[in-house]
Amino acid sequence: MASHRKPRPTGTRVAGIRTPALATAALTSVALLSQTADATPSNDGRPSLEEVEKKVDDLYRQAGSATEKYNAAKEKTAKQRKRVDRLLDDVAQRTQKLNEAREELGSFASAQYRTGAAVPETATFLLADSPQDYFDQNQLMSRLTGRQKDAVDDYVAQQSETMKKRREATESLETLTESQKDLKTAKATVQKKLATARELLSELTAEEKARLAAIEKKKQQEAARKAAELAKQQEAAERERQEREREEAARQESGAGSGTGTDTGTGTGTTEPSAPDASYGTKAEKALAFARAQIGKPYVWGATGPGSYDCSGLTQAAWKAADVSLPRTTYDQVNAGTTVPVSQAQPGDLVFFYDDLSHVGLYIGNGMMIHAPKPGAYVREESIYYDGEGSIHSVVRPA
Repeated sequence: MASHRKPRPTGTRVAGIRTPALATAALTSVALLSQTADATPSNDGRPSLEEVEKKVDDLYRQAGSATEKYNAAKEKTAKQRKRVDRLLDDVAQRTQKLNEAREELGSFASAQYRTGAAVPETATFLLADSPQDYFDQNQLMSRLTGRQKDAVDDYVAQQSETMKKRREATESLETLTESQKDLKTAKATVQKKLATARELLSELTAEEKARLAAIEKKKQQEAARKAAELAKQQEAAERERQEREREEAARQESGAGSGTGTDTGTGTGTTEPSAPDASYGTKAEKALAFARAQIGKPYVWGATGPGSYDCSGLTQAAWKAADVSLPRTTYDQVNAGTTVPVSQAQPGDLVFFYDDLSHVGLYIGNGMMIHAPKPGAYVREESIYYDGEGSIHSVVRPA
């Protein structure tokens, strides 16, 4: 028997209102379009918002890598310039001494002419390109007095050393020129990457910029969640460590723990670097105090303060405030201490990012760091997971 009940209308109920099937389909289409709008290119051939975001992020990372190369070239150029200046000063001083030695020999020749005991070869010697060869060939030394021989010896030594220093200065100048070329190339690379990123961002509509900001906010929320998880893990590990210490102290007090050598660790197989000595903590506090005082200052690539910083410039300046000298670039800073697991990071440690080590921040605890992020941004506190867990390369505790 057929049912006399009316068939139930297709569709969904939203807030107590039946929605016709056609309207439901339309809403579904809008939702799908909204979800995929950022991932698919628009009809006019423009890149999607997701593509723009990825491209801009890649450009900033490439600019960061180029910045570290610029920093290295700049440091090398500065050192080479100092070396050239020292060599040129040395050459000038030696040339002065050479001239004085030549004048002394000239005075001997003049005296010989005045006394009628002139040695004709002396004038030729003063004009010779290679005095030692001249002496060897003409046996002039046998005709000179002891004082004159001393003067000649001094002249020959001065000329030989001066010529050596001139060659060194010339080679250093050539190296300096190459370093300056590298510096110019690195600078141009950074500027090109940043200009391309700015151009991409300038082409976004107001709506796209708003969506991009929403995406960034979601990333920050996820990064904060990961930081909170790390903080809990570190707190649990610290409690466990303290409990082990209490147990060990109790055993030693009762005499039961002497000489047992029992390892009650967590199975890492290594001595835990999570509890650095007191001196490190004191220095780290100074470094962190300096870094906090820089919050709000702009990121400027190649800058080392005091008004602006790039990432490695900030970490170098922070630890310098604690009387610890770090190298200039991320490539060298990563080797300036002991590598520790992320789970055992302590305040003051350096957190490095990406396979090319193009970024670094100063860990402050609870999964957070202070860093100079990128052009257009300012020194700030942020989760170490700001660009995803996979972006973290390593954590280093400065020596």
